[in-house]
Amino acid sequence: MRIRKGIAITVAALGFALVGCGVQPTGVIGAGESASGPTRGMRLYYASAAGLRAVPLIDREAEDLNGVLKLLGSLPPPADQGGLTSLVHLGGYSATGSGTRVTVRLEGLYGESGRDLATGQLVCTLARAQSVLEPKVRTDDVEVTLRPSKGEALGPYQCPEFLNG
Repeated sequence: MRIRKGIAITVAALGFALVGCGVQPTGVIGAGESASGPTRGMRLYYASAAGLRAVPLIDREAEDLNGVLKLLGSLPPPADQGGLTSLVHLGGYSATGSGTRVTVRLEGLYGESGRDLATGQLVCTLARAQSVLEPKVRTDDVEVTLRPSKGEALGPYQCPEFLNG
């Protein structure tokens, strides 16, 4: 009988301790949409009516930033993801990256404003590529500068500046 009484007291003490721990129940706290899509690998960014959308590179490889730009300029957006288009039309270019910095040297003038979806396509695609090529670099930390041979440099820009919040 004493053992049962001791167990009952222990259980009651634990129950009071748990109830009195100070953690109060709360309602549901919204945290936005759940994560979706691929989290690794190279992606190309395309424009849509809703802003920029990332499309994973499947069955294609790019070993450097110039290769990524070549794919962005030559691959049409996937037909199964309707409404995507590419606004990027580059003549000659040369892209280099080191750490969180990417520079794109462009032949001639750059016809965009720098705060448009075409520039966003370039910036986000190159930022993602740089983070894949240098795994210790986060996509959101990459700064991309566009340097036309005629006119002033644009940037540096970061991908989040072009994504709809």
